[in-house]
Amino acid sequence: MHRAPHLLVVDDDAEIRSLLSTLLTGRGYRVTTAREEQEMRHALVSSRIDLVILDLMLPGKDGLTICRELRASKPIIMLTARGDPTDRVVGLEIGADDYLPKPFDVHELEARIRAVLRRSSAAITTSDHDLGSTFTFAGWKLNVRLRQLLSPEGVLVDLTSGEFDLLLVFVERPERVLSRDQLMDLVRGRDATAFDRSIDVLVSRLRRKIERDSKAPEFIKTVRSAGYQFTPVVERS
Repeated sequence: MHRAPHLLVVDDDAEIRSLLSTLLTGRGYRVTTAREEQEMRHALVSSRIDLVILDLMLPGKDGLTICRELRASKPIIMLTARGDPTDRVVGLEIGADDYLPKPFDVHELEARIRAVLRRSSAAITTSDHDLGSTFTFAGWKLNVRLRQLLSPEGVLVDLTSGEFDLLLVFVERPERVLSRDQLMDLVRGRDATAFDRSIDVLVSRLRRKIERDSKAPEFIKTVRSAGYQFTPVVERS
């Protein structure tokens, strides 16, 4: 028997918490709700949570701050009542796996939940051979089993789940020009209704962490009208 995915809905609106709990429970998920950070922290400690659905506007500590703190440990889908596309980009910039404005269609939310959970599961169930792999490029080391990146100086670099997955796609396909659609397929999954700029945002975030000058990148090159190319020599052990 497979364990039903456990979702944590964090929203200060009682009606939305109740609605999502009812709808998602009816679709086979386990659902816990919280109205603010303290309740959220209690749920994370007391239960095995697979994915957090996090509202942007919360009393006390806001959703963006919480997302920064959780991004390395839990997949996150952010919700917001704001319609400004800038808010969506900000959410992706700080590490959210996906972003959905209110009001939203529950079928679209469920599709995004499935896609994020599938990507998270794929990272966990990678084959033993892949899990034992370490990729090196220009002194950098990417450990697949530990999902860690070490700089040439031996410093551990903090990567979000999306940043790690994108870098893994690049190191497995050095010198290949990959279109945005290909990257979307490989990183997020085709049926994930991600924002058009999500891959560009991920590339920008990753460049800031591995390039000496993110505005003049040496590793991740932009190929005009084609996509991106990872240029370093990559060795796999």
